[in-house]
Amino acid sequence: MTLSQDVRFLGTMAQPLGHAARVNTARAFRGRWRQYRFWTGAEITDYDPIDPAHLAQPHEAYRTLHAGGRVQYNPKLGLWILSRLPDVRAGARAAETLSSSDGVTRLRMAGPLLVTMDGKRHNEMRRHVLPAFTKAALESWQALIDDLAVKLVGEVLDNPGCDVMQRLAIPMPMLLIAHMLGIPDGDIDDFRRWSAAAVRAADVDMSRRGMTSLKSSIGGIRDIYRYFRQQFAIGGLKGSDTVLGKLLSENASGSINDDELFFFAMLLLIAGNETTTNLLGGMFDVFAEHPEKFDALRADHSLIPKVVEEQLRFSSPVQGLYRTARTDYPVGPVTIPAGARVLLSLGAANRDPQVFDEPDEFRVDRNPTEHLAFGFGAHLCLGAQLTRMEARAVLRELGTRVRRIEVIGETQWSANSTLRGPVRMNVRLTPSVAAG
Repeated sequence: MTLSQDVRFLGTMAQPLGHAARVNTARAFRGRWRQYRFWTGAEITDYDPIDPAHLAQPHEAYRTLHAGGRVQYNPKLGLWILSRLPDVRAGARAAETLSSSDGVTRLRMAGPLLVTMDGKRHNEMRRHVLPAFTKAALESWQALIDDLAVKLVGEVLDNPGCDVMQRLAIPMPMLLIAHMLGIPDGDIDDFRRWSAAAVRAADVDMSRRGMTSLKSSIGGIRDIYRYFRQQFAIGGLKGSDTVLGKLLSENASGSINDDELFFFAMLLLIAGNETTTNLLGGMFDVFAEHPEKFDALRADHSLIPKVVEEQLRFSSPVQGLYRTARTDYPVGPVTIPAGARVLLSLGAANRDPQVFDEPDEFRVDRNPTEHLAFGFGAHLCLGAQLTRMEARAVLRELGTRVRRIEVIGETQWSANSTLRGPVRMNVRLTPSVAAG
């Protein structure tokens, strides 16, 4: 298939939810020219979220943003940037004014996913899927999460020098979601391959590499869609022990059709995958660099919930979300104009020195409840608690079975402006005496 055919595939495979992808390049250029007259009051910046220098050292760039004004504007990109936690939180709360419908990543691309819906449509779909994310529903998967943590930490222990991303951080959420969806064991390898491609749709740009990545991502989504349609045709994936089956039982009126079930599965895949993978990778990076922090956790497992929240704040697996202003949006003395593209920098907000004392320091006893790692407001990540459960399970295993975490060689980080985490990280785990 050509790229245009792939986009048309997304646009036609779920008619009840409308077209699935649109790239509003022309609108972006028109909006950029309209915004020139609004520069007064906003501080001009050259900050570019996808600049290689900023991607390599995002926290240094965040310190520069924090030293500037509340609202900053990059005229080259036509991008308005909010970096202070109260402003980012307010922007995330203002879902009716700062819209997600043009997409939440750098490229203006939207589809029938919860994260790109607004208003009544968003509320209705969220109401349909919410039963799958209640506390009781998620706790039903705790035993599976614990089993996966035991198995995958064991594999890393048994393979010194292995890539912890491939051995643990990537398979942990992927296998959990596969089991939640009821994917048969014989199909899990295919599902993992398709999913790995599909989740890259979370951040693409207009470069040649970005378009190649987009084509691969759409191909992964297409393969998953075909697989789900085949399974639905034979009654698969809807058993009472699957998340889709439980969702159907909560919506017995028949208000959810097969296409909507598929898009719920994609929501689960995207919301519950990359965030967890990046969080887990970040934990290994921090504890290898600061062994005294890991020693503190080993000595006191009651710190685990706080450590997870601090890691979410410190690494911000989702670095930022984009919005489009439906109407003029005031921030202090500055008015962001209607049609403007706005970056809510979660990564910068989570290191706001006016909110967090010594924000660039990782503290195991900090309880940063104000962090915005999962967003805020109507679009607060539904998979937040699932990610926390997985991270806590892995930390319990590490704290019990591991004495030391070492990174071997250089860690490769993602070149991604929205989702940040290690891509490759070779580690060696030294077993604790109690673990043998």
